[in-house]
Parts: sequence; C-alpha cells; structure tokens
Amino acid sequence: MTEPLIAARGLDVTYRGRGASSVKVLHGIDVHIGQHETVGIVGESGSGKTTLGRALLRLVDVTAGSIMFASHDITHLPEATMRPLRRRMQMIFQDPMASLNPRHTVRRILTEPLLFHRVAIDKADAERRVRQFFDRVTLPLACLDRTPHELSGGQRQRVGIARAVLLEPDFVLADEIVSGLDVSTQAQALNLLKTLTRDLGLAMAFISHDLSVIRAVCDRVYVMRKGVIVEEGRCEDVFAAPKSAYTRLLIGAIPLPEIDPGWLDRDQPDAVASETETKPG
Repeated sequence: MTEPLIAARGLDVTYRGRGASSVKVLHGIDVHIGQHETVGIVGESGSGKTTLGRALLRLVDVTAGSIMFASHDITHLPEATMRPLRRRMQMIFQDPMASLNPRHTVRRILTEPLLFHRVAIDKADAERRVRQFFDRVTLPLACLDRTPHELSGGQRQRVGIARAVLLEPDFVLADEIVSGLDVSTQAQALNLLKTLTRDLGLAMAFISHDLSVIRAVCDRVYVMRKGVIVEEGRCEDVFAAPKSAYTRLLIGAIPLPEIDPGWLDRDQPDAVASETETKPG
C-alpha cells in the first residue's frame, strides 16, 4: 500500500469551556485518505465528523495523536510554517453565504486567492484561469460581476467549489455541501465534484449525514458515532453487509425504499433549467 496523502492516528480533540470544564469530542480516531481517493465521513449531528474534518485541516487543535499530510507531520506546526501547505488543503463549506464575502463580486472572490497564493502570476492570469474554470462549473460569465446574494443556492455552491479547486490543491474537504439544496441541484453539485476529483486527481473527504450521498460519490466510508469510528470500509462492502448496528440504523433511516447508487447518472432537466438563471429578486 502506498503512503496515504493524509493520515490521522490516535486523534483526540477536546474543547475547553469556561473554568476547568471541557468536552472531549474525538476519541482516538484513526483515518487515512489516499491520493486521488474520495472518502466519506458520515454520522448523525453531534457525531464529531465536522470536528474531525477541521482537525485534518488543522483548523482546530488536537489534544492527542498525530496528523500527517504529504509526509509532513503537521500536528503542531506553527501557522507560519503551515501557511505554504494551506493552498494544498482546501475546504468547501456547507453554507456559501457564510463563507463568501457578501460585499465582493464573484470575480474578486475567485481571483484574489489565486494572487495571494501565487497560483496566478498577475491579475490577467488570474482572470484567464477563472474564466476558463467557469465553463467547467457550468456558470455563466455574467455571474463574475455579481455578488453572492444575487446568485441561486446552487450557483453559490459552485462558486465555493471553484474557489477551492482553482487553487490546485491536493486535498479538499467538503462539509455537508449539498444538505441545503434540492435533489436536482444536489445531483448537479455532486456530479461536478466527481468530475473534478477524477480529472484533477484530487483527494477528498466528503462529510455528510446522508449515506445515499456518500454512496454516490465515495470510494470508502468512515461511520462515526459520539466521536468514535464504529465502522470503516469500501462503500459497497459497508452498504451490502454493515457490521455495526449503528450503521444499519443509519441505512434504515434513508428516506428511500432502496439505496439507489445510480441516481446521479440520471438527467436533471429541472436543475439545468433553473440554474441557468440567477436567483430572482
């Protein structure tokens, strides 16, 4: 087995409260994600999956364990040393309205990170890269001069995807990025992610509470409950023969009579039609 791109071993995260109080959120977590691999992290609200994702990106401090990224031990690297690695580890957020500056145009939102991280050599190069990428994320060029609130939910999410992927990262964390979208728009966003990870060779951790979404996009899955991984394996194995009672409970809670792994491959005419227009009013 080749060395994973990112690996956590024995990971603990404890949030400190006021005084001497504290809450332990992660308990001895072991995860690994290979290059070009898409791995799901699934569990109910409060299971610790978002905390795990943020710990992998060093957005929260760990109280025990280690995190390796591209053969670098990043567990306790100071921020100045982490900074060159930040471009290679990107996050797509659940709520684009909270993560996109509402006062900036989409053009500025996408070009400024390219210049800051020196992916683009100048403004003209940044503009060229953004325009080329817009076609890949099926956004009209008119969106460049709009602010986030002038876009539909699906368009905002694709801007969030573009902002992360334009930086040419090795690893992307996608945290519940389709949970607020309707089914047709979900399918568009998930198909886009599948295409980009395949074409650009990205590794991705995909956080969701929905096992049907995990099965549609992921190679492997980690099932979390109360800060502990209760099951791990290839998606087809876990879905076909779940070993954990908790995994069986999650599968039973999917609001469909059967899990349908092919739902992304169907035509989505409603999504295509609706997403060609910006959000009204």
